[in-house]
Amino acid sequence: MASITLKAAIAALSVVAAGAAYADKANDTLSVAFTKELENVDSYFNSSREGVVLQRAIWDGLTYRDPITNEYKGNLATSWEWLDDVTLEFKLREGVTFHNGEPFNADDVVFTVNFVADETNGVKTQRNVSWMKSAEKIDDHTVRINLKTPFPAAIEFLSGPISMYPNEYYAEVGPSGMGLKPIGTGPYKVVTVVPGQHFVLEKNTNYHDGPKGQPSIGRVDIRTIPDINTQIAEMFNGTLDMIWQTPADQAEKLAQMDQFRVANESTMRIGYLTLDAAGRTGEDNPFTKLKVRQAVAHAINREALVDALLKGKSQVISTACFPSQFGCDQEVTSYEYDPAKAKALLAEAGYPNGFSTPFYAYRNREYAEAIVSFLNAVGIETDFKMLQYSALRELRMTEGTPASFQTWGSYSINDTSAITSQFFKFGALDDTRDPEVRDWLDVADSATDPEIRKAYYSKALNKIADNAYWVPMFSYNTNYVFGKDVAYTPTPDEVLRFTTVTWN
Repeated sequence: MASITLKAAIAALSVVAAGAAYADKANDTLSVAFTKELENVDSYFNSSREGVVLQRAIWDGLTYRDPITNEYKGNLATSWEWLDDVTLEFKLREGVTFHNGEPFNADDVVFTVNFVADETNGVKTQRNVSWMKSAEKIDDHTVRINLKTPFPAAIEFLSGPISMYPNEYYAEVGPSGMGLKPIGTGPYKVVTVVPGQHFVLEKNTNYHDGPKGQPSIGRVDIRTIPDINTQIAEMFNGTLDMIWQTPADQAEKLAQMDQFRVANESTMRIGYLTLDAAGRTGEDNPFTKLKVRQAVAHAINREALVDALLKGKSQVISTACFPSQFGCDQEVTSYEYDPAKAKALLAEAGYPNGFSTPFYAYRNREYAEAIVSFLNAVGIETDFKMLQYSALRELRMTEGTPASFQTWGSYSINDTSAITSQFFKFGALDDTRDPEVRDWLDVADSATDPEIRKAYYSKALNKIADNAYWVPMFSYNTNYVFGKDVAYTPTPDEVLRFTTVTWN
């Protein structure tokens, strides 16, 4: 669909009177847009931000990290204890039921952990679950999780992407059934799923007294609307109450209009270029050469990208993680914008006239096109290919790509293991395959001494930067736009929490 300007979107809806009342408040229904199509609502079989948002609404984890204080609290567990370096014991909350009426108990935890920890079951993001070995029931409300090796970030992961599923229901329907009719213990239950298009959530009136808080709004109606201008038009029309991930230039204009409120918040998502240093697409591809990768790093004006396109609370990033994450060393090699140096490095690498390469992206076309223009300016001609996220992920996993613009939000896990270890430990998306980096990350991921963890993450991150295995670009921010009837304060973890949305 061709992009249109905000002015054109407004003109198309000139029949709408300014300040028209939203019908949704009267019906206690919050209407929200998703931009990207969600692969599967089952939280273990998608890796998109939209999936994270639904996961936090529909399901609960054993623990919960307060997004403001970063304090860990009990969720489906009321307490926990490390029995040794590889054994966690949890006391479970009593009286909790799943949306289908199944009681929550230790059997559900044991089933969930043993299912997702089994690699043959194909959980989408293995790194989130691969540290667990098994779970065992002590009694109906006591359970132990056994780790493969020490993993100090366990409580952080259990507070985020690891949700507890109903054992009887999931054994019957599996991921496909859970994707069509999700069942959890969370503050919202699902009443409608049209895959990739439409999701309707309803307040769980039997929700337990956990740290997420009781939901206020009775119904959340979510539609996938890929075009941002269509989303904006619907905001004017009153058929949407809330949109998010709105581009900075559009958000700035909407903020000047009385009928909307705009909130900007930083996120843990970073944008970066991943380059085929390992030669997955062929040993003769230029990105196997260090000087070529360094040339790419010098070719791009990251400050200009942040100032002109991202704005808000975004910042230039030089390391392969997000600054707040535990172990994310910021004192690494940084590549200043220097196109002359980039050209000289290309010449030294044997490409005095540059070269041509496929270049892939799946989101933020304007960001990707700006990056491409910087590369073209130093002689790297790109065949730009914009793919759907799932298609590009599959291509990278099976064949690899020479160069691509990627983003990663770490599932909002505040630990370097959630990003650096995700992509540099010889998994299907590792374009580097550096055994030294992998081994250092293994130590950092499993050491129980925080200072040892920091030291080995630092080793890995410095080598990644020195060798320009990735070209980190910037952190993201998110613009939330909502009507005056809606009250919402976003958090810096990029999780849209429907439990904290209220009507004015």
